[in-house]
Amino acid sequence: MKKLSSLYDRSRVPLYLQVASVMRQRIETGHWLEGDKISTLEELESEFGVARVTIRQAIELLRDDGLLDAQQGRGTFVSGKPKHNRWLNLANDFDTVVASIKDNVIERVQIEENVSPPDLAEGEGRLADGYTFLRSIQYNHGEPFSAVNLFLAQHIFDRDRKRFAHSAALPMIVEMKDVKVAHAYQTLTIGVADPDTADHLKIGLGEPTADCRLVLVDESDVAIYVADIHYRKDCFALRVDLLDRVQDRDKVSS
Repeated sequence: MKKLSSLYDRSRVPLYLQVASVMRQRIETGHWLEGDKISTLEELESEFGVARVTIRQAIELLRDDGLLDAQQGRGTFVSGKPKHNRWLNLANDFDTVVASIKDNVIERVQIEENVSPPDLAEGEGRLADGYTFLRSIQYNHGEPFSAVNLFLAQHIFDRDRKRFAHSAALPMIVEMKDVKVAHAYQTLTIGVADPDTADHLKIGLGEPTADCRLVLVDESDVAIYVADIHYRKDCFALRVDLLDRVQDRDKVSS
């Protein structure tokens, strides 16, 4: 009990979300199979060391996700399994990134000009004179899979405001012959869904996300494109041939 309490205290995520995450993992890993009756409220309350209302909130969340079914007088049963087709492989070279975005179906949900500039880390260039903020949702087969928060340099946005308002910005920038992208910095981290991201991606608040930061710096060392992209965890994978460069090197040396 004390051990669980200390683990809960390490996170700012609401208690019922932490419990729901553990229960979801049990379904994902097959510890609870589809059709199985899960532990009773009393057993879960004792196991997790939380109040019964917290257990009920966690179960309700998983019911909304289609994973559990509470049947009056019979108990709670596993009714489904999280979707994990892992179709999205994060690209690790610039041309592939551009190609992967080019045909995405996007929905712009916010456009705001002359906003406060983004925070730049050391080595990510210097700020442009102004930025437009564009928030969009990307879809695959009608389902949202990523939320993009983009700060686009104002002088870039002004060049084709109408098209930037409806199309993916990165391929458009690449098409601009007089814009030289000198650096494309990509950083991958693991995060959790905030309220806006959870709402747009149709996932639970606090669920894990794969977060990608992409910063394009032009030849004048100006950050013209600063994007924070939040991917649903159930569509994302990172696949790399760790021997690919070794094999290429061996071919050259032979």
